[in-house]
Amino acid sequence: MNAELSLWIEIPVATLLVLSGLFTLLGATGLLRMKDYFQRMHPPALASTIGAWCVALASIICFSALKSGPVVHAWLIPVLLAITVPVTTLLLARAALFRKRMAGDDVPAEVSSRRTESGS
Repeated sequence: MNAELSLWIEIPVATLLVLSGLFTLLGATGLLRMKDYFQRMHPPALASTIGAWCVALASIICFSALKSGPVVHAWLIPVLLAITVPVTTLLLARAALFRKRMAGDDVPAEVSSRRTESGS
């Protein structure tokens, strides 16, 4: 199958793929520049999620043009990433915070789950 895309399809696809690479590079740079584990967690998680959305959109545009119809199953990957990355980041942060508390490092105090009633 020798299918060619028109220029008005290739330009947005190429732009989205370059943006995805730039977001990934930005996340890696943030990972290297931050000094604390808790600061290092955010840039790669955010950048990789945005990069995945760019790649998925480029894939949808490209393959929809090739098939002459909508191809949207590529959205499944970034949607699952958008759901799972924050949960994973939160679990890693809680584990790191627990380890710092056990080591006796200076960390914020634990928040009590019981609320005090005002007026009693």
